[in-house]
Amino acid sequence: MARFMLSAMPFTGHVAPLCVVAAELVARGHDVRVYCGSAFRARIEASGARFVPWQTAPDFDENDLASTFPRLVGKKGFRQVIINVQDVFIETVPEQMDDLAHEWKREPWDAIVADEMSIGASFTAEKLGSPWGTVSVIPLNLASSQGAPSTLGLARGRNPATKLRDALIRGLVPLMSAPINRPIARVRTSVDLPPTKHGLDRIAFSPRLVVASGSPGLDFERTDRPSSVEFVGELRRNAPSTEQLPPWWGDLAGRTVVHITQGTQNIDPTDLIRPGLEALADLDVLVVVSTGVRGRDELPFPVPANARVGGFLSYAQLLPLVDVVVTNGGWGGTLAALSHGIPLVIGGGDLDKPEIAARVAWTGAGVNLRTGTPTAAQVRRGYDRVVADASFRDAAARVGAELRSLGGPTRAAELLETLVTA
Repeated sequence: MARFMLSAMPFTGHVAPLCVVAAELVARGHDVRVYCGSAFRARIEASGARFVPWQTAPDFDENDLASTFPRLVGKKGFRQVIINVQDVFIETVPEQMDDLAHEWKREPWDAIVADEMSIGASFTAEKLGSPWGTVSVIPLNLASSQGAPSTLGLARGRNPATKLRDALIRGLVPLMSAPINRPIARVRTSVDLPPTKHGLDRIAFSPRLVVASGSPGLDFERTDRPSSVEFVGELRRNAPSTEQLPPWWGDLAGRTVVHITQGTQNIDPTDLIRPGLEALADLDVLVVVSTGVRGRDELPFPVPANARVGGFLSYAQLLPLVDVVVTNGGWGGTLAALSHGIPLVIGGGDLDKPEIAARVAWTGAGVNLRTGTPTAAQVRRGYDRVVADASFRDAAARVGAELRSLGGPTRAAELLETLVTA
């Protein structure tokens, strides 16, 4: 038995895959703790792991970040990304480290495992000299000599002109990274760690082991990834869901089903859900909408007769019935849909969503609307393309087969065990 400390930033998209990994490690006989925000206590304890709360670190609400981080008020797009990384992920590092140091003194661990945005955990591992592994829960954002830098939402160049574009943008990375590197340097000084020349695309990842959700195809098939990176496909439980089905569930039988979701963050339903409903209202399909908030089963505007609304729907039960997904491009939901071979229409507007949309479009498994606030006409054109062209479904099936072949949570746990056995 080994003692693992897992650290997950308190966002559903980060916690869900880490809980699956935690459950697998517990099933293999290991002692597992998970450091996270209080909103996720029940989910973490359900995995069999012990919960360690954010105490000194600010225990924020992922659906109301601005209450804790007021600089985010009114911000969207690139400005939101920068402030989000600065205030939520970097400026909370010293407090995260205080919490983890207290827990280490109370009960040491054999290895610490963190998602790639839990920078407090990576700095703690560095300070303690603890074995450290990364579980990448968003699109892999390692520095590369191939393609444009990640997070920009640019597909990898395929011809001389776009390859030159990629090279020119890579040359601008030091300048583009300055708003992130400066607070990182300041935080490292404040916690008595030495200066580093590396940016977020290096310090966030363990040089020893990166367990990456997704697949090589969804990473633009780059060939210069370090040997420490191991793709494991989708990190989800295969066990049947215990979620209670909504009363309208029987309406799905025998219908063409389109699922619309804006994920669990930036969930203003007027961004994608409303135009999506308008786009599909006159079609002979059943539209299933997830609001992204458990218990929030209504929308603040009338819905068409062919729509059904739920708060937080079980993908294990829903996706086998779905024909097309219209999504803002959250990584977990995108991987879940592709694992079922479902083609996508993606309206990714901020954070990592444009990058995810670009990667899916590059594989041919979906349409990138290139905006997070599309019109109904744009959604309808994207939907019509996906339905009319069988190549989208074929590509989704191909990507899904690759994801399913990579071992999932079992492979992830096997890899993490090497941190304490090698």
